[in-house]
Amino acid sequence: MSDDTRLAPAPLEEDELRSLDAHWRAANYLAVGQIYLMANPLLTEPLRPEHVKPRLLGHWGTSPGLNLVHTHLNRVIKARGLDALCIWGPGHGGPAVLANSWLEGSYTETYPDIARDAAGMARLFKQFSFPGGVPSHVAPETPGSIHEGGELGYSLSHAYGAALDNPDLLVACVIGDGEAETGPLAASWHSNKFLDPVNDGAVLPILHLNGYKIANPSVLSRLPERELDELLRGYGHVPIHVTGDDPMSVHRAMAAAMDDALERIAAIQSGAREGRVAERPHWPVIVLRTPKGWTGPAEVDGLPVEGTWRAHQVPLAAVRDNPEHLRQLEQWMRSYRPEELFDEHGAPRPDVLACVPEGSSRLGANPHANGGLLLRELPLPPLEKYAVEVDKPGVTLHEPTRVLGDLLQDVMHATSGRRDFRLVGPDETASNRLQAVYAASGKAWQAQVLQVDEHLERHGRVMEILSEHTCQGWLEGYLLTGRHGLFSCYEAFVHIVDSMVNQHIKWLRTTRRLPWRAPIASLNYLLTSHVWRQDHNGFSHQDPGFVDHILNKSPEAVRVYFPPDANTLLSVADHALRSKDYVNVIVAGKQPCFDWLSMEQAKAHCARGAGIWEWAGTEDGSREPDAVLACAGDVPTQEVLAAARLLRRHLPGLAVRVVNVVDIARLLPSEEHPHGMSDFEYDGLFTADKPVIFAYHGYPWLIHRLAYRRTGHRNLHVRGYKEIGTTTTPFDMVVRNDLDRYRLVMDVIDRVPGLAVRAAAVRQQMEDVRHRHHAWIREHGTDLPEVADWTWDG
Repeated sequence: MSDDTRLAPAPLEEDELRSLDAHWRAANYLAVGQIYLMANPLLTEPLRPEHVKPRLLGHWGTSPGLNLVHTHLNRVIKARGLDALCIWGPGHGGPAVLANSWLEGSYTETYPDIARDAAGMARLFKQFSFPGGVPSHVAPETPGSIHEGGELGYSLSHAYGAALDNPDLLVACVIGDGEAETGPLAASWHSNKFLDPVNDGAVLPILHLNGYKIANPSVLSRLPERELDELLRGYGHVPIHVTGDDPMSVHRAMAAAMDDALERIAAIQSGAREGRVAERPHWPVIVLRTPKGWTGPAEVDGLPVEGTWRAHQVPLAAVRDNPEHLRQLEQWMRSYRPEELFDEHGAPRPDVLACVPEGSSRLGANPHANGGLLLRELPLPPLEKYAVEVDKPGVTLHEPTRVLGDLLQDVMHATSGRRDFRLVGPDETASNRLQAVYAASGKAWQAQVLQVDEHLERHGRVMEILSEHTCQGWLEGYLLTGRHGLFSCYEAFVHIVDSMVNQHIKWLRTTRRLPWRAPIASLNYLLTSHVWRQDHNGFSHQDPGFVDHILNKSPEAVRVYFPPDANTLLSVADHALRSKDYVNVIVAGKQPCFDWLSMEQAKAHCARGAGIWEWAGTEDGSREPDAVLACAGDVPTQEVLAAARLLRRHLPGLAVRVVNVVDIARLLPSEEHPHGMSDFEYDGLFTADKPVIFAYHGYPWLIHRLAYRRTGHRNLHVRGYKEIGTTTTPFDMVVRNDLDRYRLVMDVIDRVPGLAVRAAAVRQQMEDVRHRHHAWIREHGTDLPEVADWTWDG
């Protein structure tokens, strides 16, 4: 169907028009009631100050527009038998969506104490933004929601993620004025170049322009219609406009726009699925322009409110103290004619509910919005198929992520029929050595393809776009609707989604306390191209701090892993992909890395999360170790093992214990994290009074923060990344940050009582090698031969 095709939908019958308006008015009434009232919900008596909440919280401005969208989605879902979901992007849109959920009955089914009667209405009103109640956002507590409209920018990417591999699903997405100005939202418009009309569902963006944000006009609302059309067409959409402030005219226009959009979507999908159309489609977008705070007070205290920024939150702010405000509130609420909308018991009248679909077709009851109900276990093959042989530790090398890529290839193969696994990343799948997956699935792509291109595929399930925000949003929407996935990213640049993952963790923490929310597959990050092997890209690509951010979050929801080799990466990835309701962060290298553990040993070590590598140390069990060399991360592990070998050679009488930590949360006390160790365990592993030299992948103060309450903390000395980076050799990076093997040996000598004098000559040798290193790399451009050619020969 061409962009210029204009369909002629049948006009609304008068009875249907009246019913739609009744539903919309009822939703508006309920939205206002939630913001203001704690008693007298049906206005059966004159409104008094004590009926009004002492603290007025909430946002009216966006609510009437959201109510309009919900009403008209009800109409088309019921008329066309659609399977539909809606993402409510505008911030603080809770009053509208809660109102509609209560009207359709899904809210009462979820929360039986909020019945569809006067008593239930009173509870609905009082609980909103009230202590012990519900938030003002469309939050996890809201039936039918997979998106919290708190932080703005993510609605459209969530919508596309939900539509992926859901060919029969329509995902409507309301984008608010403010959200439309964010960078993440702007990038999300390009998602239509990745949406497969054969295997994916459809996304219907509804750009709701009511003119204002909190205190300023919105950019897109002030663009001339032609300029806005050019922008949206440039994004690959066909705009359909609905503009007005007369309710009946807007109802007619909105119904026609919905019918037009859905006919276009049906034509696109049928053309693609029947093989009649192959070029990239141009999907419809509805541009809805209605006044901010529509149908609310036109003027308050002599100042205009409706259609201005003043309608954003609470238009009448002094209702308890100002009799005129109280009078205006009652007049406003009675303008919806509640006696026509609710019977004497407070139940919605049949005319109000005429447009509402039934059962799981209701927006608040669609199982896609409670994705754990649809989740199937991921078919993961036995790890032994991919395990690397380790006859002796520290002799052979493999690229850990390349090994993982073979496993992910088979997961892609195993899910090719059911299509419920996706790999996302910002143009880095091959760079991160995961390109084996292309044998099972190409990269999703609907735009032009040239002969030089590789692995682009209209039906592909590998998603690459150079926007970490969009990758994150796609995957979140995909997981929240009951599927599985993995996000592969350069370690330094995953910080771009710091705020997004924070919101997702808050969602998970909340849903864990909602028994009706079924667990979803975990959000899994693979962070590679990491700080210690970004020697070619330099300082700009060196930042290991994402884990610091993650470990600040809800302990029951976050997990961070540092597998030191290929087999441990396989074991950790297997665990993460099987898990539910977590955010798993896996930090692993893509460059050749020594193999330390067999598959059987790796599984046992990962299950422990932290353990002694007896073969690497020199303690014989007859006495406590003199020092502990601990490590977390692949490069720190190699440096610790090399330091242990030097100590074995130069100080053979020294009892050294080597401890490797895979699960970094193990360092926390058991009462602070589910994976934490008791003090008894911790002291048994690290000792209570011996020096511990800890080589850590990231910023060293994180380890101190995790272990600050431990008995032996005063003996803990951490080496890690000190924000010293450049374009240099791999070993020079660790030397510059004092994480190298020679520095670690010096640390042991400095901290074991009596060694400073006895081992002064050894310490001097270590210092001399560091000086020789600096001169060598400046002359040769490569690392010292004893470093570059090192293997474990213990």
